[in-house]
Amino acid sequence: MTHYQKLLKIPTTGNSLYNATSEITTVVTESGVIKGICTLFLRHTSASLIIQENADPDVLLDLAKFMSQLVPELSNYRHSAEGSDDMPAHIRTAITHTSENIPINNGHLVLGTWQGIYIWEHRQQNHSRELVVHISG
Repeated sequence: MTHYQKLLKIPTTGNSLYNATSEITTVVTESGVIKGICTLFLRHTSASLIIQENADPDVLLDLAKFMSQLVPELSNYRHSAEGSDDMPAHIRTAITHTSENIPINNGHLVLGTWQGIYIWEHRQQNHSRELVVHISG
C-alpha cells in the first residue's frame, strides 16, 4: 500500500469560499495512486471544508447568505477574543466539516460532474489555511 501526504497552504480572502479542487487534484496526480482514498483535513477551527456545486456561483452565494442568517455575527457571544466574527466562525465550522474522504479511481478523484472541493473561510480577515492531503492506495 502506498501512502502520500502533503500540506497545502491556501490563502483565503476574508469570508468566502475558495475552490481548492485543482490544488488537491495535483497532489493526487503527484502521489501516483491509481485506486485508493484521498483524506483531506483542514487544520483550523474557524474555517471548513465542503464539497459543493462548482458550475453555478449563485449556489455558493446562497450558501454564504444562508449561513450568515443561520449564525449571525452578534456581540453577545462570550468568546470574542479575536473580534465579533470569532465565535460565529467556530459555530459555522462546528456545523460543517474540517475533513472529507474522496475515493480515487484511475488516478482521479471520484467527484461528481458538478462537485468541487471548497475551503470555507468563516472569518472576515485574510488567512493562510493549512490543508493536509493524505492519499492511500
